[in-house]
Amino acid sequence: MSALRDVADATPIAPLTESKRRRPRVVIVGGGFAGLNAARALAEAPVDITLIDRRNHHLFQPLLYQVATATLSPADIASPIREVLRKQKNTRVWLDEVTAVDPERKQVQLATRGALDYDYLILAAGARHSYFGHDEWEPFAPGIKSLEEALDIRTRVLLAFEAAEEAASEEERQALMTFVVVGGGPTGVELAGAITEIAQHSLASEFRSIDTRHARIVLIEAMPRILPMFQEKLSESAARQLREMGVHVRTNSMVTGIEDGIVRLGDDAIRSETIIWAAGVAASPIGKSLGVPVDRAGRVPVQETLNVAAYPEVFVLGDMATLAGKDGKPLPGVAPVAMQQGQLTGANVLRMIRGEAPAPFRYKDRGNMATIGRNRAIAQVGPFSLSGFPAWFAWSAVHVVNLSGYRNRAIVALRWAWSYINHHRGARLIVPDDAVRQM
Repeated sequence: MSALRDVADATPIAPLTESKRRRPRVVIVGGGFAGLNAARALAEAPVDITLIDRRNHHLFQPLLYQVATATLSPADIASPIREVLRKQKNTRVWLDEVTAVDPERKQVQLATRGALDYDYLILAAGARHSYFGHDEWEPFAPGIKSLEEALDIRTRVLLAFEAAEEAASEEERQALMTFVVVGGGPTGVELAGAITEIAQHSLASEFRSIDTRHARIVLIEAMPRILPMFQEKLSESAARQLREMGVHVRTNSMVTGIEDGIVRLGDDAIRSETIIWAAGVAASPIGKSLGVPVDRAGRVPVQETLNVAAYPEVFVLGDMATLAGKDGKPLPGVAPVAMQQGQLTGANVLRMIRGEAPAPFRYKDRGNMATIGRNRAIAQVGPFSLSGFPAWFAWSAVHVVNLSGYRNRAIVALRWAWSYINHHRGARLIVPDDAVRQM
């Protein structure tokens, strides 16, 4: 927080000219998929945009698990927000944190700069972990929503094998070589598959006292099947592919307790020194400060035009919003939804400035994909479904294309090609400070 205050003090913002004061002020909270797409949609608009994020980078979250499992480096999936928006002359970026919204005064409260006025507000601050009322589990089962958390998990996984090499007893060694992933959604499935590949291929033959291929990876899901957002046959295919890789898939298993080195499932207990949480999310708490009802996950109900009924100049997007799709179910919290919502919101702000009615949001569902491991994935596009290598290839192509920046696309494609050829993971560094913190 002091660093942010130093930045604010060192770089005062010049006052806007009188001509610019007459232009509508658009404040965007969050530099994720929704926020960036909204800003880009307003690139040529006669407005003054302030985009606020507490981190200076846009993060491609769908590949965050690959940082956590040592396939990619942080810079491969992140781009500085200022760089992304450097050509937008009507946009300024503030490194700060929005702590609350006052919709009556049309102000957002910043952690270091005080209040900021707006004419139009776009809330796209994303989501955080939800432990379903058991926040005491978090120290023992970290989640993965940021680069810092991904690097922390990477350190935990790599240090577990290092510690197992020096373990004093077989019981201790087994606990160190058991990895538990809680949550059978895409993130959990991808993490379980990636950790399995690390153990069976990337680290095989590198240790002398242990055989990493004997590592035990357990994926826990409370519902009857993993990946419930997919067709049942694809969920079954994913579970089968995971089991073929050696992952222990446990469905209908509710976690009842997590403590240091132990996951409890009712009367059953699993000893593990590396537990990763991928089971639930909750919307950014900023939405609650609007003073409107929110759902159990803290998401703000929005109209089909993506603004709040009580405050039409306030738009809420992505993981912070809840809106039913064509099937009557809430739209999923995935990148394509956020991107499309950002694009429409930018256009709707322009419509409202011109005195026109905003357009309704119609999600164009281009399908769902989840990767499981090398040559293993599932994909669902309308009535069509794929699994195995075709789905894996399609998943890889889609994710490379959607990365921000040509550099990142090229580097990720090359890293994946190299890893595919020799199973090599080039980001297996344990940063000394992280290592000391974890010991």
